[in-house]
Amino acid sequence: LCMYSVPHHRLDRRAFLRAAAATAALLSTTSLTRVALAQESETEAFDYEVLTERMRAKAAEPFNAAVPELPELFAGLDYDGYRKIQFDAQHARWLDNNSGFQVHAFPMGWLFKEPVGVFEVVDGQAAPFGFSNADFMFYDKAMGEEAAAEAFPGIAGVRINYPVNVADKMDELVSFLGSSYFRALGRNNIYGLSARGLAINSWQSGPEEFPRFSAFWLERPSEGKPLVAYASLEGPSVTGAYRFEITPASDAAQETVIDVTARLFFRADIGEIGIAPLTSMFLFAETNRSSFDDYRPQVHDSNGLIVERDGGEVFWRPLNNTPAIGNSYLWENNPRAFGLYQRDRSFETYQDAGAHYERRPSARVEPVGDWGQGSVRLIEAPSRLEAEDNIVAFWIPSEPIKAGDAREFHYRLIWGDLLPRDDAPLAHVVETRAGQGGVSGVANDEKLRKFVIDFAGGELTAMPTEAKLDVVATASSGEITSTALSKVEANGVWRLALDVMIEGSEPVELKANIVSTGRTISETWLYQWRALA
Repeated sequence: LCMYSVPHHRLDRRAFLRAAAATAALLSTTSLTRVALAQESETEAFDYEVLTERMRAKAAEPFNAAVPELPELFAGLDYDGYRKIQFDAQHARWLDNNSGFQVHAFPMGWLFKEPVGVFEVVDGQAAPFGFSNADFMFYDKAMGEEAAAEAFPGIAGVRINYPVNVADKMDELVSFLGSSYFRALGRNNIYGLSARGLAINSWQSGPEEFPRFSAFWLERPSEGKPLVAYASLEGPSVTGAYRFEITPASDAAQETVIDVTARLFFRADIGEIGIAPLTSMFLFAETNRSSFDDYRPQVHDSNGLIVERDGGEVFWRPLNNTPAIGNSYLWENNPRAFGLYQRDRSFETYQDAGAHYERRPSARVEPVGDWGQGSVRLIEAPSRLEAEDNIVAFWIPSEPIKAGDAREFHYRLIWGDLLPRDDAPLAHVVETRAGQGGVSGVANDEKLRKFVIDFAGGELTAMPTEAKLDVVATASSGEITSTALSKVEANGVWRLALDVMIEGSEPVELKANIVSTGRTISETWLYQWRALA
């Protein structure tokens, strides 16, 4: 869906394959406006209000579908050719600044044929950073010589580096590349899931629209202060003015935090809008491992959707991957948070010494202000390859979007391990497993399915084995034939086993939590069972 670099300035094939689908859709449905190139030299007054009014005015104009022509050297690049162009870290912007932040650029070419403008803001004045071919290293000598004779086509995106893990080593912190996609890292993380500025008509009957960030403005940072960045969003149906306040992970906080303000202006009616979209990959885990012939126990960037409701209830929805697309709409009124999490941080869970899925970040969206009524939508697309991002989650406001509307959303994005707190009031779901239901060692009805959910933390930590606990479990269809909850002495988790008689092949919505003396003491486990074939 979008392409990013991986640490140490390398670009991997999985990231490129992920970019192809969305880029092809974008080029077939939206031809995007060419913005001012970074080598231009004009200086202008700039702040968020200036950007807001500029994008409001653009929304009243027809969308400019002109596609700039990219020099053949860059337009003709394939995956391997693109990898041979790397930004020279010695040319990073702000090397002379004591803030710790440095700005790198991504080259144009291959899938990335539209330039983005990148400007520095100092004392309310914006000027282009002035990138050129000289800022890049060409690992093909003939290509470098040809590039030196060409006019510089511009850059495709930006990366912000910062010493996240140790004080004397620069790490990738945030990358913006591909339509409105971006990623960030907490401490000891490597790139996994992505965020987007906006989702429009994802997996609907018509084509999905991919508006893009066409330009960025970066305020020169001060030591000890967050980095403030702005972006213009442009698409056939919408324009937008975005503000990002980026606070890197540190000794005091292991997570990177991005405070986002999005001001949106609509040219057309929108069938479905997705606010604060997250995109990830889930191939297999304990519920569907039997469908994959793979030595690894689990393969995923995220393994669950979390939704924290306004009243304090917490939903945990393990992710799934079956031959049929999954759609879940969780109605909410002003949710406290939602996100895609990677909960298991043990190498043994994945056994992948190259991909290190145990280090992929979780991402949490915390709305700021009252978002009112709407739904958290979870999309689970079928996938057979870990190169494909097949999971999407976002917020859908209940009020429909009409041409001429303007909306503003504030939210906080938190990136990192996001492990359950030791003092969390509710027990959390550790793992979900599924298989043939009934009693082991005897023949059982093939329609009987068993779901095993392990809980830990909260009040369960101190509960003795003989504690009297209740289970509240429901199924949207079929019948729950047995429920059993017990403590596993080997590891201290509390294990809930549900046997469910499945009737037919339609999806079954399952729900369960643990109750003590009339109080819910665990997250509410949600699961959508779908037939594997």
